[in-house]
Amino acid sequence: MEDRSRVILDADRLGAELGERATFVQFSTAFCQPCRATRRTLAEVADMVEGVRHVEIDAEERLDLVRELGIARTPTVFVLDRAGRIVRRASGQPRKADVIAALGRAV
Repeated sequence: MEDRSRVILDADRLGAELGERATFVQFSTAFCQPCRATRRTLAEVADMVEGVRHVEIDAEERLDLVRELGIARTPTVFVLDRAGRIVRRASGQPRKADVIAALGRAV
């Protein structure tokens, strides 16, 4: 199995700017109901902490990253540190408390 822990997701690869301190990267699909709730949760937490950004990526449009990162379902969320290194990964709709705890590992 390929080690994805060393993958760097920078602004060029994502097509969006990263946060100064951390970034939530959410892979979603158009008809995914949990993706909508996840979007709200991540945006709320990103708004609470200065230097944190939320980036949502349409998984169907970025199959290259979906394959590379081994994404099997949506939503899948990555928490990146300031350098774009993946520090946490989760699939499914996260609880706000879990998002805040994961963010603590990145900043």
